[in-house]
Amino acid sequence: MPEVPQPVTDNSIKVRQLSHYQFSWVAGEPAGPGTYTLQLVLDQGAWEEVLTLTEQDADNLQDLLSASHDVHYDIDRRTLIFGTTPVGS
Repeated sequence: MPEVPQPVTDNSIKVRQLSHYQFSWVAGEPAGPGTYTLQLVLDQGAWEEVLTLTEQDADNLQDLLSASHDVHYDIDRRTLIFGTTPVGS
């Protein structure tokens, strides 16, 4: 059995399950572009992350998140991982 560094803390957990998410849009300067953000609530609130997005990324992520039942987030790599699909599906 591999040794697990002790103690296990919130900061030592590197991949967490996405529990909830919320998109936001923040107005920019008059006649200027706004900024999209995506707040990720991970492991039922044990960790949160806020991502700044382009309009196209926000649209694409909304599609992926609404179609996925199981999403994880790699904190170190800042990567969303969208479920698994069995081979041959």
